[in-house]
Amino acid sequence: MKRTMGDRKRTAMPNKKSKSDWPCVKPKSNLKIAHLKGDDLITIQNYLTSAESKAFRDAAESIGFVHQGSLGPTMGEAYRDNDRIAVNDPALAEAIWSAGLNKFFSDFKIRGKVAVGLNPNIRFYRYTVGQRFGRHIDESVDLGEGGRTYYTLLIYLSGAPGKSKAKSKSDSSSQDSSDPLVGGETVFYGPRNALVAEVAPTEGMALLHIHGDKCMLHEARNVSKGIKYILRSDVAFA
Repeated sequence: MKRTMGDRKRTAMPNKKSKSDWPCVKPKSNLKIAHLKGDDLITIQNYLTSAESKAFRDAAESIGFVHQGSLGPTMGEAYRDNDRIAVNDPALAEAIWSAGLNKFFSDFKIRGKVAVGLNPNIRFYRYTVGQRFGRHIDESVDLGEGGRTYYTLLIYLSGAPGKSKAKSKSDSSSQDSSDPLVGGETVFYGPRNALVAEVAPTEGMALLHIHGDKCMLHEARNVSKGIKYILRSDVAFA
């Protein structure tokens, strides 16, 4: 089992944007939530609007991405080939959290801890044609002062608009070939590498999955057309 490249161990790039420079994220109501594997794997449609997603793509591009690779499986790391930005921004983390995740996680409790917000280390990933992230697991992060992360948050900033195209093992639906982004699915595996779910990138959709010692093995498949953009953080408990 390959561990993810340690985002938490990397120094975040200096935040070149002030609070006012980031896109405004409006609170959402009546969110459509799908539990693909109980509370371990969840999607939330339209967590960001199309306009918000585009604004974040533009903001990330204005900062400038840096390529991120890995030492590869022979060195105990998952294969990784994508572009990345990291910013340490508690205000941005709070804005994203307060758009609806705060209410969704209000009843969650893990090991006596309750959800308190997002990891302020916000990452943006860009996958162009041919790039992918091999099978890996995400580790829990100790944030200090009793805080620890237990969920990965991915928000797709590009992909098919509208209805989520996440599918479980029993769902035979396929991605529309006319979508500007083709490939780049996030795929989860259970024991003996059994397929649990495939989640196709859908603009504005949030994907949440438990990480740490309960993390499912997962991968980001190769992008064959278009560009996949993702906003990444972690849900913190204390």
